[in-house]
Amino acid sequence: MKKTAVVRDYYVLPCCLLLLNLCVELVSYKAKVLGDPLLRTAAIMGMVLFGGSLVGFVVAPAIGKLVSVLQRGSRHGAGELGEIFFLLALGALVFWLYYRVYIIGPESVLPAEWRNPILHR
Repeated sequence: MKKTAVVRDYYVLPCCLLLLNLCVELVSYKAKVLGDPLLRTAAIMGMVLFGGSLVGFVVAPAIGKLVSVLQRGSRHGAGELGEIFFLLALGALVFWLYYRVYIIGPESVLPAEWRNPILHR
């Protein structure tokens, strides 16, 4: 098995799945503006089904191609060390996003216009 395929299967693909999980978390956050629990549940399911299909058939191949180009470019420009730095940067980006979403809150990664309004109870 080629080394590039191993890296893609065991590192890049799980990172993309983690990013998809973060998108699900953001969808759940945005659905909180809906007051009715049944409507909120239906909206989350619809957005996740649509988003999962979109990611699976459109975004994932595009991300895979982008990752392949960036990985090849870093390997060509800086050799094996460049590839290692690229993979470390990808892992650090995913870790940073997870930290922001799960510790600080989903609104920390959204633009100000997309944040939910503060609801007073």
